[in-house]
Amino acid sequence: MATRTRRSQRRTEALSRERIVEAAIELLDAAGESGLTFRALTERLATGPGAIYWHVANKGELLGAATDAVVAAALAVEPAASAGPAEAAGHAEAAKSPESAGSAESAEAAGPAESAESPEAIEPAGAAGSPQDGIRAVALGLFDAIEEHPWLASQLMTQLSHSLWETVAPRIFESVGRQIRALDVPESSWFAATSALMHYILGAAGQNATNAASARTLGPEVDRARFLDAASTAWEQLDPDDYPFTRAVAGQLRGHDDREQFLAGVDLILAGITASLPAR
Repeated sequence: MATRTRRSQRRTEALSRERIVEAAIELLDAAGESGLTFRALTERLATGPGAIYWHVANKGELLGAATDAVVAAALAVEPAASAGPAEAAGHAEAAKSPESAGSAESAEAAGPAESAESPEAIEPAGAAGSPQDGIRAVALGLFDAIEEHPWLASQLMTQLSHSLWETVAPRIFESVGRQIRALDVPESSWFAATSALMHYILGAAGQNATNAASARTLGPEVDRARFLDAASTAWEQLDPDDYPFTRAVAGQLRGHDDREQFLAGVDLILAGITASLPAR
């Protein structure tokens, strides 16, 4: 009996919570929330359900941990100093390169204190550069994470609606809020300004992910350019008396870049926030 107990302990120690969460993210990416079952998880990890339940109580806890891990990694993206929308977008893409992945692995190997499980261990993006650069880095990090993990948008909405006291909402709010404070926004406006940016970032990124998912269902013969061209043409043919504005911007719909448009929205909100600051 003692031998069996020791073997069980060794197996449980080898199967860490981090590895379980990593496997859960892989399943979610491959098959969505419905594909994440404890049976599928035990098969992927080549273990029994008891070893998994030792670390995670249920599917809800597992979904929360997977969401938190992805968000923590997204918020670790460093900002590009004094970058505009195009430069910041390129910097975020570079952060996804193998060299950046190696840096992340080195940080993970440094010890548990730097694990994604600890909110205090994550320095929000924007520690260097201007506060605007920091907010753009947070925005692009979340934009890319939601695009890369199609299940993430709905999980974020669930967490923000039902679990504000869990780690995900404070992580995002802290990452944006520190930059808002650094802009010298009056304390009475911290919550409103941070909330406005947070809602825009998550809403726009979630809509972009939904658009991408819908486009994939149209089949390989319908690419993005063709789809936007058809939509733009339809707008141009709307009744000029009922839709004068929509007809006027139809050409911009045809050639727009989703990432640049997303960052332009962030900059518009930032411009409004800074314009409302008291004169110095």
